[in-house]
Amino acid sequence: MAIPSFLGTMTSLTHLDLSLTGFMGKIPSQIGNLSNLVYLDLGGYSVEPMLAENVEWVSSMWKLEYLHLSYANLSKAFHWLHTLQSLPSLTHLDLSGCTLPHYNEPSLLNFSSLQTLHLSFTSYSPAISFVPKWIFKLKKLVSLQLWGNEIQGPIPGGIRNLTLLQNLYLSGNSFSSSIPDCLYGLHRLKFLNLGDNHLHGTISDALGNLTSLVELDLSGNQLEGNIPTSLGNLCNLRDIDFSNLKLNQQVNELLEILAPCISHGLTRLAVQSSRLSGHLTDYIGAFKNIERLDFSNNSIGGALPRSFGKHSSLRYLDLSTNKFSGNPFESLGSLSKLSSLYIGGNLFQTVVKEDDLANLTSLMEIHASGNNFTLKVGPNWLPNFQLFHLDVRSWQLGPSFPSWIKSQNKLEYLDMSNAGIIDSIPTQMWEALPQVLYLNLSHNHIHGESGTTLKNPISIPVIDLSSNHLCGKLPYLSSDVSQLDLSSNSFSESMNDFLCNDQDEPMQLQFLNLASNNLSGEIPDCWMNWTFLGNVNLQSNHFVGNLPQSMGSLAELQSLQIRNNTFSGIFPSSLKKNNQLISLDLGENNLSGCIPTWVGEKLLKVKILRLRSNSFAGHIPNEICQMSHLQVLDLAENNLSGNIPSCFCNLSAMTLKNQSTYPRIYSEEQYAGSSYSFNYGIVSVLLWLKGRGDEYKNFLGLVTDIDLSSNKLLGKIPREITYLNGLNFLNLSHNQLIGHIPQGIGNMRSIQTIDFSRNQLSGEIPPTISNLSFLSMLDLSYNHLKGNIPTGTQLQTFDASSFIGNNLCGPPLPINCSSNGKTHSYEGSDGHGVNWFFVSATIGFVVGFWIVIAPLLICRSWRYSNLHRTIYDVWGNLTSLVELDLSINQSEATIRTSWG
Repeated sequence: MAIPSFLGTMTSLTHLDLSLTGFMGKIPSQIGNLSNLVYLDLGGYSVEPMLAENVEWVSSMWKLEYLHLSYANLSKAFHWLHTLQSLPSLTHLDLSGCTLPHYNEPSLLNFSSLQTLHLSFTSYSPAISFVPKWIFKLKKLVSLQLWGNEIQGPIPGGIRNLTLLQNLYLSGNSFSSSIPDCLYGLHRLKFLNLGDNHLHGTISDALGNLTSLVELDLSGNQLEGNIPTSLGNLCNLRDIDFSNLKLNQQVNELLEILAPCISHGLTRLAVQSSRLSGHLTDYIGAFKNIERLDFSNNSIGGALPRSFGKHSSLRYLDLSTNKFSGNPFESLGSLSKLSSLYIGGNLFQTVVKEDDLANLTSLMEIHASGNNFTLKVGPNWLPNFQLFHLDVRSWQLGPSFPSWIKSQNKLEYLDMSNAGIIDSIPTQMWEALPQVLYLNLSHNHIHGESGTTLKNPISIPVIDLSSNHLCGKLPYLSSDVSQLDLSSNSFSESMNDFLCNDQDEPMQLQFLNLASNNLSGEIPDCWMNWTFLGNVNLQSNHFVGNLPQSMGSLAELQSLQIRNNTFSGIFPSSLKKNNQLISLDLGENNLSGCIPTWVGEKLLKVKILRLRSNSFAGHIPNEICQMSHLQVLDLAENNLSGNIPSCFCNLSAMTLKNQSTYPRIYSEEQYAGSSYSFNYGIVSVLLWLKGRGDEYKNFLGLVTDIDLSSNKLLGKIPREITYLNGLNFLNLSHNQLIGHIPQGIGNMRSIQTIDFSRNQLSGEIPPTISNLSFLSMLDLSYNHLKGNIPTGTQLQTFDASSFIGNNLCGPPLPINCSSNGKTHSYEGSDGHGVNWFFVSATIGFVVGFWIVIAPLLICRSWRYSNLHRTIYDVWGNLTSLVELDLSINQSEATIRTSWG
């Protein structure tokens, strides 16, 4: 709705405030008839910003002192600056968030009265990256706000002209100089905010000249070194933010600077993530009026001093992620006004009793995970506080389910995971916590059947009950649930009732994890009711059949993990429509047929493609090379044949070093009416690297992997694969590859493991392989390679088994090389030419012969029995056998026809 034009008839108005009313469209020119206006506020963010094609209507408002047009579109008001400077009484101008036209520096400027100028988050069309020079001509300016404008370069020296400045906000830009000396000459400054820039260098002693400062924010810069002692001269300081700096200072040194003069008036001190170390001492007790204190994410250790208890005004305390130890409640237990307590990620260790918490009557938030706490309270204990947020992850709360939790009926966030609970969930809990938005009871020993233990239907938006002992059928869900994790329990039967349950409202579920249960049967064809699903994990169950066609209706699906089941049939054609997929894991099933070409044509966003341990056959389709985002390609342990596609060089995500962002399925979701946001849905995948399988999650975005091992691939290793200079892991073992190792392998500077073992590769090992400084595992065994093993920092440290089964010589093999590269007898350490390697092998053969073979020669019946048993029992395991010789024996055993 537009601002009504009839307002222009109210000519006696002196104040007009239409801020945050949601008006849209053009600002009516009739507003200019209000010539008596002193105060005009049309600002405020709306879906569609208000539009002013010009601001000429303002020129008649000679009495106007306050003008607020924030978030208006002024991109066509080319003369806005000329018009506004003509207002003789204007003292306050707020154009924050506005879109302004092309920047032109005015030749004359006549803001005769302007004292306050707000241009935060203001954009020019086209954009500029500097502070407009005309601002420094505003000699009467008292308050200047320029935050969030992406301004680059040094802080302009023209700032020295604004000698009356009291408020200066330059935060959220890209200033990249040191703090200029001229800034320290603005003696009237009360509020100085330079946070979240790229300022560097040290903080000058001249900071002590700003004796009028009330608030000082230097956070989020690259400033380093110690805080100058002159800071102690700023006795009027009430708020200090030195977060995210490189101070490398003892915390007690900082407090010693602040204690004499500043401590009595200081209400907020934030120094999180600033590389502070040392211990807190009784200096902390001098800050009698402190209300907010944040020392989080540093290296501060030791016990909390008892003087902490003197902070009678303290409301917010964050000591998380440090090295504090001892019993914190001895110092904090008397803080009756404390509402938010963050002490997680420390070395605290104690038994917490009722008396420790008795005086904390104002508590609303407790974040205390990652310590060694045991809570011992009576069965009838009722806390004196009402919490909104409780995180006691890894506390010892059990074995019984904490009954006192039912008294916290305002809880929105509850995490009691890994808490030693060996019990069922009381049915009363579900009714006692009506406002819970997030519930995490995972990694306990909670038991019971879903029908009696869980509320049906579950209605908490985010719920994690994974890694417990819950059993029975899957529970029903209400349409409010957005994340459900029931993995690693003992739920059984089919998914039919869970998935096909009719709901009046559309299901909001976005994240579903049912992995590692005992679910069975075919996946029901009811996915069309779950259109918001983005992450589905059904791995490690007993599902059979193939994926239903309705799975193609999941337009938002980004991760599907169904590995380690018994799915059969061809590659699921239903996935052709899931073109938002990032991670697809179909490994460890009984799928067969060819890998369809549409995988590379339709699933172009996939970063993880894992088809390991199935029965896929045929060629690797060239279309896979179109998947430019692919970071993990695992096709191992199938029956794939043909050549390795030379177009693998088009997998551009494997040519980039240091992938910066691991694939998140969701980032954060904030629930209406709640201050809490929940981060969930990070892709994880099982990768076989360095000979073992590990679950990769938090650093998955840093991993690039190609595993084509244990197939029937033919031909040469394409040289194009060496163009993948961002590849970390390459496994082509157990195939039938021929030819030479590509000379360009030395260009794969990010590679960490290479496995080409058990192929038919020939020629010499390229010398460039010694350039691979990150290489930590190499296996070239059982090929037809020959010649010297190249010398390099890494290669000689590998085990000799990495090179056996070839015609190679040189360290780490105990076979020396001649000058022409041919092998000759290895000289022993005594210099007499004795080859101790073969001596020891001969001794081992003789001993083995008389232990195993001699009894067979002596006792014919025993010989028959053992030979019969040996052939029958192990024959089926010799799947990699190259040569078999059973000639000249007297066995009468029947040889099995099965070759395994």
